[in-house]
Amino acid sequence: MEDLNRLAPPQMVQGDPRTLTLLDVNARFLPHEQFRRLVANIERDGCLTSTPLVWNDAESGRLVVMSGNHRTLAAIEAGLTEIWWMQIDEPLPRQRQIALQLSHNAIAGQDDPAILKELYDELESVEWRQYTGLDDKVLDLLEKVDVASLGEANLDFASVQFMFLPDELERAEAAFDAARATATADQRWVAGLEQYEPVLDALETSRAAYKIGNSATALGVILTVFERHVGDLAEGWFDETSGEPTRKGTAPLETVFGARVVPVETAAVVRAAIDRLVKDGAVPADEPWRALDVLVAQQD
Repeated sequence: MEDLNRLAPPQMVQGDPRTLTLLDVNARFLPHEQFRRLVANIERDGCLTSTPLVWNDAESGRLVVMSGNHRTLAAIEAGLTEIWWMQIDEPLPRQRQIALQLSHNAIAGQDDPAILKELYDELESVEWRQYTGLDDKVLDLLEKVDVASLGEANLDFASVQFMFLPDELERAEAAFDAARATATADQRWVAGLEQYEPVLDALETSRAAYKIGNSATALGVILTVFERHVGDLAEGWFDETSGEPTRKGTAPLETVFGARVVPVETAAVVRAAIDRLVKDGAVPADEPWRALDVLVAQQD
C-alpha cells in the first residue's frame, strides 16, 4: 500500500489563473446554467470567494488544479487576471493525486432543510437569492414538509450507483472492481461509456425545460416522460406492419396497453371475464392471461 504520510501545509499563492493547468479528466461536472451563474457571481464579486487547490508538479513545471477547475475556468471567463490558490509544492504520486481530487469532490456536507429555508428567507433581494444558486422550486417543497420530524436515521432510502464503463472487457472489469471496492450501494447499474454524455444531456434538457436546478428532480421529469411513452417499447417485440411478434419469449403488459395501471372499474370487468373463462374451462387456471387470446378470437 502506498505511503499515506501527512502533507506539508499548502502555501497561499496569488497569480494569473491562465498559468494554471486544468485537469484532463475531471469527475465533477457543472451544468451550463450553474456555470454561467458562477461566472456572473465572480464578475459581481471581482474575486474568487473559495480557493482552488493547486499542485506544483516540479517534474513537468505545471501548476495543476486538483480541486476548483470550474472556479478557475469561471475566473478566467470573468476576466480576472489574479486569484488566490492553495499550492502543494511537494511531490505527489499519481495515486495520491487521484485520491485528493476525488476526496474534494466526494466529501461534502448535507444541508439541514429547516436551516436552509430559514437562511434563504432572510434574503430580501431577488438578486441575492439568485446569487445563491438555490432552486426556488426545491425550496418551495420545504413549505409542504414538516422538516422538524425528519432525520437521516428516520428516512427510508436506498442508494443507487451508476457506472459508465468502456467496451473493452479488461478495462471494464478493472473499473467495476475498483468502484465496488471503494463505494457501497444497494444497486449498481452498468451502462456503456458512450451513454454517459447522453444521460447528462437528458438531465440538462430536463432542467432547462422546467427551470429546475436539482438533478434528482430532473431525473424525476425524465422518468415521467418515459412513463408517458412506455407503450413505445413494444418495438422491442412487435412488428406494427405485420402485427406479428419479432422474437420469442414474453413481453411486459405495460408495453401492450401503454400504461402500468388501469382504472379499477376496468380491472374489475376484465378480472370477472377471466374468472368466468377459467370457470368454464376455456382458460387454464394457471395461465389466466390466455383469456386475452379467447377475447380476441371472439372479435374475429
